[in-house]
Amino acid sequence: MGHIVNQEREYRLLQQRLDQNITGAPYSPVFIRILQLLFSPAEAAIARKIPLRPVAIAALARKTGLEPDDLREKLLIMAEKGLVFDFEYNGQCHVVLAPVVIGFFEFVYMRSRDNLDLRELAELFEEYMFRDDRFARDVFRETTQLGRTLVREEALDDYSEVLDWEKASHVITTAETVGISLCACRHKAGHLDKACAAPLRTCLTFGNSARILINKGMAEAATVGEAMQVLERCKQAGLAQIADNVQHAVGFMCNCCGCCCGMFQAVRTFNIRTAIVTSNWAAKIEGSRCTGCGLCIKACPVEAITVDSAGGAGRSRAVCEPELCLGCGVCYTACKLGCISMASRDRRVMVPETTFDRMVTMAIERGKLSNFLFDDPSRLSHRALGRIAAVIEKSAPVKALMAVKPIRSAFLTAIAAGANIKR
Repeated sequence: MGHIVNQEREYRLLQQRLDQNITGAPYSPVFIRILQLLFSPAEAAIARKIPLRPVAIAALARKTGLEPDDLREKLLIMAEKGLVFDFEYNGQCHVVLAPVVIGFFEFVYMRSRDNLDLRELAELFEEYMFRDDRFARDVFRETTQLGRTLVREEALDDYSEVLDWEKASHVITTAETVGISLCACRHKAGHLDKACAAPLRTCLTFGNSARILINKGMAEAATVGEAMQVLERCKQAGLAQIADNVQHAVGFMCNCCGCCCGMFQAVRTFNIRTAIVTSNWAAKIEGSRCTGCGLCIKACPVEAITVDSAGGAGRSRAVCEPELCLGCGVCYTACKLGCISMASRDRRVMVPETTFDRMVTMAIERGKLSNFLFDDPSRLSHRALGRIAAVIEKSAPVKALMAVKPIRSAFLTAIAAGANIKR
């Protein structure tokens, strides 16, 4: 009986560890069951001791009490399962614990596999993520998000206004390495017998992210030409392009449908309208030419377009709500009469320059800055500084200052410099 209790304790502690991630992992008996299916008790005991930021295996071995070679072997198995990331840095093997999203949920379903009960896991993930809104609100609260919308370049009135990092084509053609995987969301939906007819092999990864996934068998290496073909097929299938919410070194590009995508489900099911960062454009519908056929309404993944029947003489036309529109341009492709184009928004959307900038901004917004910067509980200095940072970040004056963009930018620069010095 004591052995069982100890095992349950390891999974509860792992849940608490994952909940320290920027996107969170709130407790639920359903989530504990997910962890039990993915992690052995011994793996859970190791995983809960892995810091949120990368750690050398030699340092982790001292924390776990395992021999480095033994630990490396166990971590290799966990990495193959998609539970941790492992990579070489400065001649040493490092590891970091994968969050729930973007993390081990995607890595479970980005490939076909026969060593897991994917249907049971799909049912559990569906219940955990969408039976109530706790998980979704943990992931998508505040304004800085994991994903941003890419506009369809061909839909723009003034192509000169679009920057390189806003172009799906540029993200693909400038990538050093490209990987193609199964869409995790549609693959999961397929195991629930409710996937749509959209293509499945549509998830694109780039650079270091692609290399890691290819090395672990979670993605297939692809050429730029093959990736561009995927992009064009996805556009014709009415899928929206959602990319890594950074300007430089974009790590992924999803091709998303409104029915299966977890991000879109957060918008549609829980009305979390900020779950996906919009592009700098919104749909503009030429009402005098629109016949109200409804194709754009059906195509819109976030239900931002409705029919207005107040045109007189029984005439209907489509109307787009700019505040709800993601600016993806899917409706542009769907419209057969050429009534839709994409118009610039009055205020430009702010996108973090790098992944580090995004993570720190998300941590500040979600009150988890201390977790992100000082996440090694075995070091007294980190524990003490973490407490101080937790008090500072929750104070009203600091939160007020964070709302001022120039001050926020300066603060992030100072934090980044300080973090590099401490490490």
